[in-house]
Amino acid sequence: MPQPLSLRHDWTRAEAEAIYAAPLMDLLFQAQTVHRAHFDPNQLQLSKLLSIKTGGCAEDCTYCSQSAVNGSQLSASKLMEVERVLAEARKAKAGGATRYCMGAAWRSPKDRDMTALAAMIGGVKAMGMETCMTLGMLDDTQVLRLRDAGLDYYNHNIDTSERYYSEVITTRTFADRLETLARVRDAGIKVCAGGIVGMGETRMDRIDMLLTLANLPAHPESVPVNMLIPMPDTPLAGTPPLDPIEFVRTIALARILMPQSHVRLSAGRTAMSDEMQAMCVFAGANSIFVGDTLLTADNPCEDKDDALFAKLGLVAMDEAKAVAAE
Repeated sequence: MPQPLSLRHDWTRAEAEAIYAAPLMDLLFQAQTVHRAHFDPNQLQLSKLLSIKTGGCAEDCTYCSQSAVNGSQLSASKLMEVERVLAEARKAKAGGATRYCMGAAWRSPKDRDMTALAAMIGGVKAMGMETCMTLGMLDDTQVLRLRDAGLDYYNHNIDTSERYYSEVITTRTFADRLETLARVRDAGIKVCAGGIVGMGETRMDRIDMLLTLANLPAHPESVPVNMLIPMPDTPLAGTPPLDPIEFVRTIALARILMPQSHVRLSAGRTAMSDEMQAMCVFAGANSIFVGDTLLTADNPCEDKDDALFAKLGLVAMDEAKAVAAE
C-alpha cells in the first residue's frame, strides 16, 4: 500500500477548482489513489442516526422539515427518554453499526437536558459503539459536559459556502458554525462536519464549502456529504435534483482535500442508483448511515444495502477487523 500523503491546510481555490473540473476519469483515479493510501477501498464504516428530539426547532434552515418557522407541518416532540434511546442503540449495533449518532432539533441544548444527554452517551459507549451527537450550537460548559460524558464525535455541518449561506439560513451565521466547531475541537472531541449539496448553489459554492473544512487547523474526522432531499412544506421542496456526476465530483474533491477523513455518503441515497453509489465509493466515500430512517427522511432499507454491498464486494469495517483477528 502507498505511504500516506502529507495533509494540507492551505489549499487554494484555484487548486481545488482544477481538481474538481478535471476530466472525470482523471479525477476518479486521483481520488481512488489518495483513498487507497489511507483506507482499505473495500470497507465501509457504518453509522446509525436517531432523532432524539424531533421538530419545533427555532432555526429557519430552508431544507429542514424540523424548522418551526419555514412552513413545515411536522409536530414537535420532547427529548426521548434515555432507555428508549439505548434500546434503539442496541438494535443498531445488532444491525452492524459501529457508530451511533443522536440528533436533536435545537438551536442549542438547554442545561436541564445535559444530564439525560450524558446518560445516553455513557449507555451507548458501554455497548462498545462510538458516540456522536448533533445538538446545534454549544457553549463552553455544554461542550465540557459532553466531553466528560465520553462523547467521541460532535456533528455540526457548515451546510454550504460562506457566500451562499445566507440564502439557506438567516437565524445563525456561518461564523457561528465555525465557532462551534472550534469549541468542540478545543475540548478534545472529534469533529464531524460536512454539508448539503443540491440546494441551488453553484459549483464554486460546493468547492468553497469543502475548502473551508480542508483549511481548518485540523480536518474533520468525518465529512458527511448530503444530497438535498426536498422535504414537503419546506422552501426547497421544489428544488430540481443535482446532476449525479456533480455529486460524484464533490465526493472526490472531499477525499482528495481531506485524505484521512471518513467521507460519509449521507442523506439522499434513496434517490441514488446502485451505479451512482458505486461511483461515490470509488471516488472515496467510505462511510454511510444504515437503517431505513435518517432523522425525518427515508434511507435505504437493510436488505437493499446488503444487496448493494454484496454486488460491490464491500464489507463493514467492524466485520473486517473481526475476520482479521481470527
